[in-house]
This record gives sequence, C-alpha cells and structure tokens, in this order.
Amino acid sequence: MITKDKIDAFIKKIPPASEALKETLLLLSIGELTKAAKVAQTDLALKSYLKNLVNKPIYGFRHEVSETSQIFGILGVSSSQQSVYNYMISLLSPDTWILFKLNKHTFSELQARLSTRWGKILKHLNIDDKDIDSSISLLPASIIISEALFCEKIDEVKLLKNTKALDYNTILTRLCGIGLFDICEQISKKWEMPEKISNIIQAASGLKPSDDEETNKLGKWMHLLLFYELSQSTFLEAGLNDFIDFQIDYVSDVYDEFAILMNIS
Repeated sequence: MITKDKIDAFIKKIPPASEALKETLLLLSIGELTKAAKVAQTDLALKSYLKNLVNKPIYGFRHEVSETSQIFGILGVSSSQQSVYNYMISLLSPDTWILFKLNKHTFSELQARLSTRWGKILKHLNIDDKDIDSSISLLPASIIISEALFCEKIDEVKLLKNTKALDYNTILTRLCGIGLFDICEQISKKWEMPEKISNIIQAASGLKPSDDEETNKLGKWMHLLLFYELSQSTFLEAGLNDFIDFQIDYVSDVYDEFAILMNIS
C-alpha cells in the first residue's frame, strides 16, 4: 500500500509557492478585483494561461480577450479565483501522462469544461460563493495526484484493472486507503477552504450523502456534472470515466433539471 506520507507529499505540492499567486488569491478573497488583476499581470505565465483559458470556444467570447484586467472583469471575483486555482493545478500537470491518456491540452480542456458548466449550474441555482465556485477545480487536481500515485504502482494497477476489472476509484482505495473524493477533500483543507466544501465534495461522490439539504443538492449537481463531462469521448478514451460510479438513484430528483440546463436530448 502507498503510505499516507507519500500521499501527503504529493498534496503538499498544491499550490506551488509563488508570492504573486498568493497575493492575487488574497486580494480576490477580499473582493479586490482590480488590485488582484494588477498583481496577476506581473506573472507572465499566469497572464498567458488566463488568456488561453478564456479564449477557448467553450467560453463563447466573440473577440479575443488579452488583458488580465479585462479577463478578471469579465469573469468576476468568483470565477477569477477559480481560474487562478486552475492555473496552479496546471503547473503540476505532468509533461507525459503514463496511465491516463491525457496531455496538457486535453487536461486544460477538462478544466475549462468543468469550470464553465459549474458556473452555469451555480448561476441557475442563484449561488454566488467564491469557495463553492472554486470547489470544482479540486477534481482535476485529484486526477493529477491519482496519476502520480498510480505510477508508483503502475504494474499492479494494470494487473488489477485487466484481471479484476476494477474501477480506478476502487484500485486507488486499495492501494492508498483513500479514494478520489477523499483526495479532493484533503486538497480543500490544504487550500484552507471552509468545511462546507469538504462536505459538498464528499456528497458529490454519490456514496456519502449529507444530512444538510443544501450541501446534498450541490453534491448531486456536481456528481451529475462530473459523470457527464468524464463521459465525453475525449475523457472516456482517456480512462477518466472509470473514476465515477454513477449513482442514478441519488441524483434522480435533479436529473431532468440538469439535462435541460445542459441541453441533453
């Protein structure tokens, strides 16, 4: 089994230590959008990432947006904070993925798709909360850590997958003692997110529903979103869909509403 110390070592790398990033997040946390944009502008790699991110077709902007002040102004405080978290996660994305058939482009696409659609869901639910908005970035972070952990035992992972037909979350739990959503929860604590985020993440697994009605509702929407996005052809081929065990009974009361919102026929 991969030890807890090994898992903690990977999680400690999130987020990377950067004064500009820390200051940007601090300013965003108190709603200082203009000041945050000025600090973010000094980090050329962050500026380039934000420009590439928001100009993806999924964001739907007709004209190219290039200045950080413009980007933050369009996204608003919550989505800007989420985008900075996404950037920090992208820094940890491996140059070469070993187990999952991903690359930097497809991983960035996953981040963008989850971010935009989670924002659409929160707008639909009339929820304006920076931490809840940023919570969706935890799943891509956990996928990176899972890839690293699996690569420590790559032969064993492939054996379990091929001979036992186990899903990746079960394999992860066997090898590490924790599953994908547990890793998400640990990252949320590393980022010092409120406890409600941990509760939403666990509810999103579909296996640990919350007693709190609002938390459970968000967990259901996130569970549907994760399953929906990881079932897209690119991520299906990458093997990511095998992380989420779809709990249809858990989400049945919001499924039709989700399908309408996502224009699923």
